[in-house]
Amino acid sequence: MNNVIYDRKSPYARTNIYGKFLDLANFPEVPKFADDVRFTINKTYQFRPDLLAFDLYGDSKLWYVFALRNPHLIEDPVFDMHIGKVIFIPKKENLTAIT
Repeated sequence: MNNVIYDRKSPYARTNIYGKFLDLANFPEVPKFADDVRFTINKTYQFRPDLLAFDLYGDSKLWYVFALRNPHLIEDPVFDMHIGKVIFIPKKENLTAIT
């Protein structure tokens, strides 16, 4: 039996756990919304998806949302968040259906 339960906002919340090991990641889908915001990464948020998630959503645990929403632009969720990169960001009210 598995004693580890991930918070529902964790990217691993939907991933099966076998003993001490995680199965292949089963991340939630972050669909495109018509009202997604186009955002250019600035110096404040360079390499800091956690800080951007905190400032936008009030929760740094949602750092992974940017990579899942922009899979064609972000392969590494930290180092691909560099100054000048333009990404799409879901509004906070749209995330309640995902997280």
